[in-house]
Amino acid sequence: MEFEDEIAKLIYNAIENEEITEDEIKQNIEIPKDEANGDYSFPCFKLSKSLKKSPIQIADDIKDKIDVNDTTIEKIENVKGFLNFYLSNKELASDILYRFNNQKEEYGSSEMGAGKNIVIDFSSPNIAKPFHIGHLKTTIIGHCLYNIYKFLGFNVIGDNHLGDYGTQFAKLIIAYDKWGDEYDFSENPIDKLAELYVRINKLCDEDENVLELCRETFKKLEDGDSHCVELWEKFKDFSLVEFNQIYDLLGVHFDTMYGEAFYSDIMPEVMDILEKSGALIESKGAKIIDLSDEGIDTPFLIQKANGSSIYATRDMATLLFRVREYDYYKNLYVVGKEQSLYFKQVFAASKYLGIDKKYIDGCEHVAYGLIRLPEGKMSSRKGNFIKVKDLLDDSISKVKDIVKDREIENKDEVAKQIGVGAIVFDNLKDTTVKDQVFDLNAALNFTGETGPYIQYTTVRTKSVMDKAGYIPKYEEINAEKLTDSSSLSVLKTISEFQNTIINAMEKSEPSYVARYLLKLSKKFSNFYNNNKIICTDKELQDARLYLTYMTNITLSNGLKLLGIDVPEKM
Repeated sequence: MEFEDEIAKLIYNAIENEEITEDEIKQNIEIPKDEANGDYSFPCFKLSKSLKKSPIQIADDIKDKIDVNDTTIEKIENVKGFLNFYLSNKELASDILYRFNNQKEEYGSSEMGAGKNIVIDFSSPNIAKPFHIGHLKTTIIGHCLYNIYKFLGFNVIGDNHLGDYGTQFAKLIIAYDKWGDEYDFSENPIDKLAELYVRINKLCDEDENVLELCRETFKKLEDGDSHCVELWEKFKDFSLVEFNQIYDLLGVHFDTMYGEAFYSDIMPEVMDILEKSGALIESKGAKIIDLSDEGIDTPFLIQKANGSSIYATRDMATLLFRVREYDYYKNLYVVGKEQSLYFKQVFAASKYLGIDKKYIDGCEHVAYGLIRLPEGKMSSRKGNFIKVKDLLDDSISKVKDIVKDREIENKDEVAKQIGVGAIVFDNLKDTTVKDQVFDLNAALNFTGETGPYIQYTTVRTKSVMDKAGYIPKYEEINAEKLTDSSSLSVLKTISEFQNTIINAMEKSEPSYVARYLLKLSKKFSNFYNNNKIICTDKELQDARLYLTYMTNITLSNGLKLLGIDVPEKM
């Protein structure tokens, strides 16, 4: 029996109230943030309404009714209405060792998602534009969530919903026809397209007729004009070469790369369904949906007055496609928080497509904050951005300088793993909705709350095992040798790994895993500094070495979930 189960049963038997289930009690059992408050804690205010007593009185009553004899519990304390349970150190250590041994290299994984399909829409850069730092967060967050769901047994479909449709491409077509001869597209073609995009936007700002011409050109592209389609395909080919270089560096892959244009065949059906539903309203020639009955006062624009589609039309078509194709359990959109209203509109309007409510409820906008330059917000329209490829190259180059005098083989590969890992971790360590001013030098600190620090700790665990030359057998480990405070602290933290992953999945919050890895790294460093692992006492050495092995597996699996590689040496 797991400790949470045992504690829940003891509380359930003590309260003798049929309104409260044992499972409800278990769900509210916590691991205290401060280890001085025990190994597990139960907040008795959760029972106040049902039992009609104060939390402190409830805690006293439960404590008085529990006999800790013949249990794994050594003592129970009531601290301001919290029941704190202190377990037998030997029992605790034995249980955690047992749980780890059942999974070993797969520690933390689960089959809880078996048979359930998860669609994760992430990255989604616009073709014909540089892959700038603004696209980095969606790529990294989406990749991490993809890994987490996979690790928990779900069937995951990662889709790179490329921005390959819209008026911006008409702008580029006009710009290319107007100024294309001035540029050499044989080298760095995306940079040249970015220059064209800035120029045409400036002209559009100055001349409304040019902007109207761009709108008309997009309608021609939608209608299949051969010249427009030829240039559009050329821009897309240029882009995918650059995008794939970045994805290779980040270790990111996608199961599908269906751009907005992929859904063009479904868009007429979407408009037909919406028309027949009676949801579409004409407004100044355009088509909108009134969502005020859903508490959304902003009208939802579906079609422009000239009959051309907008991204809302294409997102509605995408949603309909995913329902039919994947029968999904969840459909996640990893997109900036500035699009929160828009996704509320998409999800609310989807009921007019005749989609089952379970699919609408399964849609989630995973919102994230902006990454800013020190001087402010970035804009590809104004040409104010940092290219991700340049950022990655710069990070790798800085690491090469750091490790150049170290005795490390494959320094280029190690520099790539550390340089990329630093950027990935820095984008995941804080809550997703928090805005961020990116500081590369801080991200590359080997001793701070960074990716390199966790990588270094993981490498250190492997170095210890390599020096010992063996990994002890679980059956030969004496759990009593791991009942000192620093060993128990590491063990307890290791035991939290799977729950941390599940919480990260449920909250769509990769930072839970990132912060957990920092916590475990610090706990192990404290253990390492206070204990001699390789020593004359073989039984003690085996126990400490096995704890080091457990830490290595847990840190390695956690970094893998974040999308970070572990170097052989650092």
